[in-house]
Amino acid sequence: MHIRFSEEDEAFRKEVAAWLDDALTGEFAVLRGSGAQDQTAHVEERRAWERKLASGGWTCVGWPREHGGRGLSLSEEVVFHEEYARAGAPGRLNHMGETLLGPTLIAFGTEAQRKRFLPPIVAGDEIWCQGFSEPNAGSDVANVQTRARLEGGQWIIDGQKVWTSWAAFSDWCFVLCRTDPDSKLHKGLTYLLVPMDQPGVEVRPIQQITGDAEFFEVFYNEARTDEDHRIAQPGDGWKVTMGTLAFERGVSTLGQQMLFRNELQAIIEVARSNGKASDPIYRQRIAEAWTGLEIQRYNALRTLSSKDATIEPAGMITKIYWSTWHRKLGELAMDVLGDESELLEAGPYQPTALQTLFLFARSDTLYGGTNQVQRNQIAERALGLPREPRPA
Repeated sequence: MHIRFSEEDEAFRKEVAAWLDDALTGEFAVLRGSGAQDQTAHVEERRAWERKLASGGWTCVGWPREHGGRGLSLSEEVVFHEEYARAGAPGRLNHMGETLLGPTLIAFGTEAQRKRFLPPIVAGDEIWCQGFSEPNAGSDVANVQTRARLEGGQWIIDGQKVWTSWAAFSDWCFVLCRTDPDSKLHKGLTYLLVPMDQPGVEVRPIQQITGDAEFFEVFYNEARTDEDHRIAQPGDGWKVTMGTLAFERGVSTLGQQMLFRNELQAIIEVARSNGKASDPIYRQRIAEAWTGLEIQRYNALRTLSSKDATIEPAGMITKIYWSTWHRKLGELAMDVLGDESELLEAGPYQPTALQTLFLFARSDTLYGGTNQVQRNQIAERALGLPREPRPA
């Protein structure tokens, strides 16, 4: 594990920081400091920001050069994501396309599919969303019931997806469907790329406790996509999906941790201003939060340095660790704010950044696999304990 950066890495850090500092001005100044949770504000500016990043060669930085990426080393990727968060740059509108779908196509797609779909992701021209979760298949992805049948060279899709981030702003969705009507669980599933702008797709916003509507329900009613938009063979959808989810645990987690660091620093500043930094109890809690964040960083670096980070036991604790830590950070923020945590200045009564942290972080231990599901995976896959009983 390498936890120090070379002189070349530090020179690259200065390059990234300088470019971001210059770019987050003018029309993009409104995006600085918007963070990862303010996802539905300034959508058009964020679309333009994706293209701005592309113009500087700052999209898909870890992809191989032959697929349009920058081919950065692991340490350079870490530097980029850390500086991106440190600069207060906005949450990426095309996170799903760049971090999940692109690597999936590189690993499982055909050459024709890579030529069709990768360049628009690199250029920031096509935005993607993920169609996995359903009302009765959230953490239990293998229980999907959305159906697809092949007719006349097209897949016809019927069903419902839920908690689909950025669906209203996306051009395409990668959708897990059941194509064998007699199959159960992970068998008989197929991975399809589906255009969002068509009569058979209806998108409805889901109002969140923060007042935002980042998540959406997506209804498919005879929606269509071409047969050559299928990734891998019919019935191989589970294998491809597991590949996609493995990419979700990638180097961008270091950037996420820098956002957490920014939030912790904001809490520390409040504690200093209202005197709670002198209270030994709050000092202890802040110190514990800082220590937990350092543990996240070292564990992420250790996992990413592994030859197979997706199956290392150290990597399997990542999600449950950061989500639980972040939820507690939101609680710390409210306690440090005290009475101010329950107050808003005036209409339209949008929560402040720290109030939003608390409210949004309640979902961290649910999405991407609940803590209960994560514990099962750790028990069975990392510790080798017997599988829990399942229905026949």
